[in-house]
Formats: sequence, C-alpha cells, structure tokens
Amino acid sequence: MAEKVKAEKEELAEDVIIDVEKAEEKKGRTTHEFNKESWNPRTLLGKKVKSGEIDSIDYILDNRLNILEYQITDILMPNLSTDLLLVGQSKGKFGGGQRRVFRQTQKKTREGNKPRFGTFAILGNEDGYIGIGYGKSKETVPAREKAIRNAKLGIIKIIRGCGSWQCGCRNPHSVPFTVEGKCGSVKVKLIPAPRGTGLCIERECKKMLSIAGIKDVWSQTSGQTRTKLNLIKACFDALKKLTEIKIKKETADSLGIVEGKINA
Repeated sequence: MAEKVKAEKEELAEDVIIDVEKAEEKKGRTTHEFNKESWNPRTLLGKKVKSGEIDSIDYILDNRLNILEYQITDILMPNLSTDLLLVGQSKGKFGGGQRRVFRQTQKKTREGNKPRFGTFAILGNEDGYIGIGYGKSKETVPAREKAIRNAKLGIIKIIRGCGSWQCGCRNPHSVPFTVEGKCGSVKVKLIPAPRGTGLCIERECKKMLSIAGIKDVWSQTSGQTRTKLNLIKACFDALKKLTEIKIKKETADSLGIVEGKINA
C-alpha cells in the first residue's frame, strides 16, 4: 500500500512538471513589465538609477559596478527576452527520458523524499547583451523566477565581428576571434565562421549564442560535456572573455567589431 501511494505521488509530481513546461513552451520568449514608481531601491546604484542620474546599462558594465538589485536591469533594459534551458531529464528506461527545463533532485529523510527543482534561465536582447542565472527551489515556479532574477543580476555585454578569413564581410555576425571557456573538466572553444554557416554547437549553447546576437560560429568541446551545467557555464565563460581582450583600433576596424546595442 505504501509503495502504491509513493508511486502516485511521483506520477503527480511528473504531471506538474509537464504542465509547467507546456505553459513555458506556449509562452516562448517573454518580456516582463516593471513598475518603476513602486520600487524602493536599497543600494546607492539603485537610487541613482531610479532618480535618473544613471540612465545607461553601459555605464554600469564599463565601470564594473555590481548589480545587486534586478530592478536596475528592468529599468535600463525593459525589452529583454527570456528563455529556459533544458538541463533536466524525465524518468525513462536506461536513461532515455525526455529533456526538461527543470532538474529534479531528491533528499532522503525519515519523513520521505524531499524533491527540489533547479533550472537555468537566459535573457538578452539579441544584440550583444546576455545574462544567465540558476535558480533552485522546492517548487518549479519559484525556481524559475529565481533563475530569471539571477540572470538579470549577471548580465554582460559582448562584442561581435567577422573574424573568419573565409568571409571578411566586416559585419557583426560571428565572434571576432577564437575564445575558450572552461568550467570543471568541460572546455568550449568558439571559432569564427563565415556568413551563412549557422551555429554549429550544442543545442542549449546555441540558444545562448542566438539570444546574444551571434548568428554564425564553429565550436570545439572537450571534457565531460554530458554535464549540462558545466557546459553552459563554460560557454558563458567564453563569451565573457570576448570583452577581456584588448583590441587595437585598426584591428577592430578590419574585423568589423561592434559592442552591444540597446534596442529602443
């Protein structure tokens, strides 16, 4: 009898996850409205943003100021689109379950199994800005909201260009040079590709590059790439290194390098 009740609870949890994922698929990439007047900032940076003293996200990113309130990103970049990455997997024979946006873990206690759900959220304007965040909670909806908030706190600006010797069009459709990111044993190398190649990379990393505004790229991965969390973090680390390398003006002109732009 106890095993039957346990099986019914697990089936109910699976149905809840499926319903949330179907709602996310129907919603797609969504934009969130924010009420500026009802916000009470707690940090000095937040007060300057609300008063209008700082009106650009580029000023914050160029001066490496820490964003501790997600409302700052909502005000300065209101037209961001969000998406969830498939980091989890449903139960199936021999590990053949369907991919899902929520990664479920369980803790064994005397009262029974206590499940927790984690998910990865990405956001960007498809024109040079991207942020990723991981959220974990006892329920699916709080985990999703937490991931979106963390993504707004970790937003970055990248540069794009045409670094392929086969193209030379000087349009910002790819990465300007080869960069490599690392997390754990996973290494992800982004290589410039000619126009029309597309994003030749793993599916979840493809979503990240697409929402950042990159259209063509080749890639090379190594390590335990089946660990999705490390693979996503390694790809994001490679994107961050694009802005850490100093480039001469002559080189930037020849490669057609541009920084992120805020869509009006």
